[in-house]
Amino acid sequence: MKPYSLLANIVISILTILISTMSTHGAEPDLNPVDITEWTVPWENTRPRDPYVDQHHHVWFVGQTGDYLAVFDSKGDMFEQYLLDPGTGPHNLIIDDQGLVWYAGNRAAHIGKLDPTTGHITKYTMPNPSAGDPHTLVFGKPNEIWFTVQQGNYIGQLTMDTGSILLTPLLTQNARPYGIVMDATHRHWFTEFGTNKLGTIDSKTHSVREISLPRKEARPRRLSITSDKAVWYVDYAEGYLGKFTPTTLKVEEWRVPGGAEARPYGMTVDDKDRVWYVETGLHPNRLVGFDTKGKEVISITTIKSGGRSVRNMVYHQPTQIIWFGTDTNTIARATLP
Repeated sequence: MKPYSLLANIVISILTILISTMSTHGAEPDLNPVDITEWTVPWENTRPRDPYVDQHHHVWFVGQTGDYLAVFDSKGDMFEQYLLDPGTGPHNLIIDDQGLVWYAGNRAAHIGKLDPTTGHITKYTMPNPSAGDPHTLVFGKPNEIWFTVQQGNYIGQLTMDTGSILLTPLLTQNARPYGIVMDATHRHWFTEFGTNKLGTIDSKTHSVREISLPRKEARPRRLSITSDKAVWYVDYAEGYLGKFTPTTLKVEEWRVPGGAEARPYGMTVDDKDRVWYVETGLHPNRLVGFDTKGKEVISITTIKSGGRSVRNMVYHQPTQIIWFGTDTNTIARATLP
């Protein structure tokens, strides 16, 4: 190869890398950035995700590709790991009032319960072979856990004291139910990531209602609910933040700052009704804050590790902190103003 050809190829390679790592918004600076601290998880390349804060302010999370549950003490910078069976593929966890850790065995067709004091794990197997991938868990009324089954196309309810599971099939085929939250009336709302719909299920009758969003191309992935009972969602496919008002059936949408390729994903809402989400299509990822009352973006913060993808977030009201995991193998703390 001639010297100039080698040099040209090197220049082209460097430019390609630079272009691929630039976000689609160009060199747009951060806006009122919040303080984000990241800790590298000691188990490499295990996709730490879906954190949850326990009664002692310790942060629990799953290692999706490492088959473990873990707890992190930010004061002592200490991690502790609880190994699961190989192939479990834990996707999400939540913690009850007794400190028991419930997780979704996404690749092993069960919901598990860990007692951290003994290390004992109890497994509750899905009652139908077609419900092989329990996805995201949330609490419902006392003694209830509700969850999505993405590929199986169900909404599930688990009774915590007996372990019995009831599965409700969705109306739309391949709806891929994904994120799920509970409102103040104990009604659960969820996204249908395989289509342009939100869904809700009555906790008593288990009747399902689906709401089509105006754009057929929309693919809602995560959602949150503000104090006015509005349902907020992120459209992962086309880069929108949306609001659905159940009382009026009105849908409003705002293009996210990163544009059509921003891929907004992890999402939560704080006690001031500010919605926070991460633009995962941009490199590095960015945490975006949106004032739902003023209906404007109020904060943009670059995630220093790059993030690669932030899949779920939790807001801890007592400390005014958002916790999230990243595909760059960190656990992160965003301290809100």
